[in-house]
Amino acid sequence: MTGVTPIDDRDGAAVAARLAEAAAAMREATNRRGSVSMIEGSGRLLVTGDLHDNPQNLARLVHHAALDRNLEDHLVLQELIHGDQLNDGVDLSYRMLVKIAGLVLAHPTRVHVLLANHELAQMAGHSVSKGGGCMTTQFDEGLIRVFGNDSDLVATAVGEFVRAMPLAARTSNGVLCAHSLPGPAMMPNFDLEILDRDLVDADYEPLRGSAWMMVWGRGQADVQTEEIAKEWDVSLFCLGHAFVEAGVAIGGPRTILLNSDHERGAVLPLNLSDPSPTVESAMFAAFPIASIEPSV
Repeated sequence: MTGVTPIDDRDGAAVAARLAEAAAAMREATNRRGSVSMIEGSGRLLVTGDLHDNPQNLARLVHHAALDRNLEDHLVLQELIHGDQLNDGVDLSYRMLVKIAGLVLAHPTRVHVLLANHELAQMAGHSVSKGGGCMTTQFDEGLIRVFGNDSDLVATAVGEFVRAMPLAARTSNGVLCAHSLPGPAMMPNFDLEILDRDLVDADYEPLRGSAWMMVWGRGQADVQTEEIAKEWDVSLFCLGHAFVEAGVAIGGPRTILLNSDHERGAVLPLNLSDPSPTVESAMFAAFPIASIEPSV
């Protein structure tokens, strides 16, 4: 990564400093508008779904994006932590955050790291599980295992990094990338103006906060998605927060679902100079991450 000094990801002070610096870069990026990261220019956009601590897929994506060479291109990333593989019973997925913090520092206006429910849960200390125990506890135990007395320092920096994440990234041609959208029952209490402003503590509150609703929402109805699309002027939603066996699926008349954390995980390339694609054309444009030649 051009201009970014490598750090020892077992050094608590260095890790905390790297995450804090990247958090500031996200908050202060010139393309930040409220809680949205604007995707500007006429290059190529690579959109991913949930990564859940899959460093192999991340390495392939970063290699394919080649942002050091492709100066007009962009990369959207989300749901970085809490993978299926533990290390002696603990979660070490903080290392994904450290890697991506370096990407943000190298390309602060072109790497768009979206807030997702697992990062929010970790930041806020909420319990979350996929059937193998409390992932937030396993993550905390991993920090203690690696950093010892510096674990609280790193945990605080992780929280700062998560709080700096935008809720969405959007293009000028009507594509909006987000982890999810609020579920139908959440809509009466959801603040549709949340993208236009900075997030506050109340937005992260379980069940009541609009950021919480947006990253945890499921089961969106077509009529509800159309209401949001009209309010936000969106032609195509690119969302995660779903297990998609084939890596990509159509989730509604204007919704593409992406999943990037397994062997059939997919990435969606979009040309920013073209009109917003239909869900059908986006579906067929996506390709398997496994087809990307790994870096040597």
